[in-house]
Amino acid sequence: MVLEFEKPIADLESKLQEMKDLAKGRNIDLSADIQSLEEKIQTLKKETFQNLTRWQRVQLSRHADRPYALDYIYEMTNDFIELHGDRSVKDDKAMIGGLGDLDGRSVMFIGQQKGRNTKQRQERNFGMANPEGYRKALRLMKMAEKFGKPIVTLIDTPGAFPGLEAEERGQGEAIARNIKEMFMLKVPVICIIIGEGASGGALGIAIGDKVLMLENTWYSVISPESCSSILWRSWDYKEQAAEALKLTANDMQKNGLVDGIINEPLGGAHKDMKLMAKTIKTAILDALKELDKIKPEKRIDQRIDKFCGMGVFVE
Repeated sequence: MVLEFEKPIADLESKLQEMKDLAKGRNIDLSADIQSLEEKIQTLKKETFQNLTRWQRVQLSRHADRPYALDYIYEMTNDFIELHGDRSVKDDKAMIGGLGDLDGRSVMFIGQQKGRNTKQRQERNFGMANPEGYRKALRLMKMAEKFGKPIVTLIDTPGAFPGLEAEERGQGEAIARNIKEMFMLKVPVICIIIGEGASGGALGIAIGDKVLMLENTWYSVISPESCSSILWRSWDYKEQAAEALKLTANDMQKNGLVDGIINEPLGGAHKDMKLMAKTIKTAILDALKELDKIKPEKRIDQRIDKFCGMGVFVE
């Protein structure tokens, strides 16, 4: 999959491959030309990805090849054991969680999971959790607290499922309860937006001591398309909506809504998943090292103060 703004790069890479095939097939020395074109491609990549618009970053966050929560978890951990069910309704496959060994330390991972193909997307409900998904997440958080295990949440959702049946089973209550309970967790909580972070669907697992965002992700109360449809009654103004929402990682950090940004490989996380997973793992371990030094009561107070201090208001 090639995004619109990536086409000039893709065209040059195609020419580079043709040149390499020609050199190999006809035994011609084109090393100087190949090196020159490789340098040109690298320069173009840097210029392109350092100057992305907000809408282009939204597009990257949704890239079909972008790694999902389980991709990162299996890459980062040894002996990951997925846990299922909310002990009330069912197992929501849009919300995943379980214990994994992170460099010898047991960590509770929780995250939203999208699907790669049509069947998986239907099974995972496109990463949109039902109330039982949030209740499963809370059950796992409480389990982690009971056994003194830190919690890491990986956020990637276009929003909580908005269907009638979800509302009937208490979607708003489930998210609100998660938010309330996460403030009071005695163990370290690290939240990382790895793709889309939309509305209460994201916030339901995003109250933590450290909230981080990958470089090409977004975090907002509403998606650009939905914002456009409300303000202009059309999705055609999604790019303007994205600019107005200021939803990128840089915007969120500037406004004090997240604690840090995790850099991605040039071209996006999907270009080198192993490197991206390694970078996320390092960020988690660094955060845990810092949070372990703080007493639980103080961590809770700092967590509450951080979120209560967000936003601007005039009395």
